[in-house]
Amino acid sequence: MKYSNEQLERYSRHIILKNVGVKGQEKLLGAKVLIVGTGGLGAPAAMYLAAAGIGTIGLVDFDRVELSNLQRQIIHSTKDIGKPKAISGQETIHAINPDVTVITYQEWINSQNITDIIEDRNYDFIIDGTDNFPAKFLINDACVLTGKPFSHAGIIRFEGQTMTYVPGKGPCYRCVFKDPPPPEAVPSCKQAGVLGVMGGIIGTVQATEALKYVLGIGQLLNGYLLTFDALEMNFRKVKLSQNRNCRICGDNPTIRELIDYEQQVCELKQH
Repeated sequence: MKYSNEQLERYSRHIILKNVGVKGQEKLLGAKVLIVGTGGLGAPAAMYLAAAGIGTIGLVDFDRVELSNLQRQIIHSTKDIGKPKAISGQETIHAINPDVTVITYQEWINSQNITDIIEDRNYDFIIDGTDNFPAKFLINDACVLTGKPFSHAGIIRFEGQTMTYVPGKGPCYRCVFKDPPPPEAVPSCKQAGVLGVMGGIIGTVQATEALKYVLGIGQLLNGYLLTFDALEMNFRKVKLSQNRNCRICGDNPTIRELIDYEQQVCELKQH
């Protein structure tokens, strides 16, 4: 492709990188990433992917911006209170980088619509920025069934975790966590609290994984769970194994259709 002078300047720090260069930046500009949730995790992921020049970003979110969101959801600002999060996110992304096409989906994901959303633009990579177990299992199962790579993450209090799934190359989320916990078994961020920067720390790792996948560089968190303890300032990388008895990606899968589990707003940790 032919770059404009403005694009050459905008992406100059990428272009001079040996592992990116002109060809790599072309890959980014041609890539499509879907972000489910524009909250604590999805907000920084979306902003950094936009700045990096990901050509198409899909934002899935049915909620509206609330004052309590602003402590961590940096894609929104005070003036956006009451606005649909997907629209607020779209406006921020366009302000960061007009090169980016933003597709908004103002709807709750469920077993009936998630596959259509994923396949709408044939997204290359999915980022799970949700805050509840039913959504996380739904995203995992949809990505396994449609053969899409994705980044899982969760945050609560002073802790975070993330892993990446690549079809046919390692364990899925269900290999590790099997099934959602009973409703109300785990506190939500609203109940337990969360340090505002946790979304930025883990969400930018998710964005990094998306960029590395598109560029085909480095080692992904495929087959690893990365955990972070902010109080101890400690990252830990745990090796994971694929569960051959996994109900969706194992040798004899029994889950062939998507499941809508009872909703509960809770996340992290089942391990």
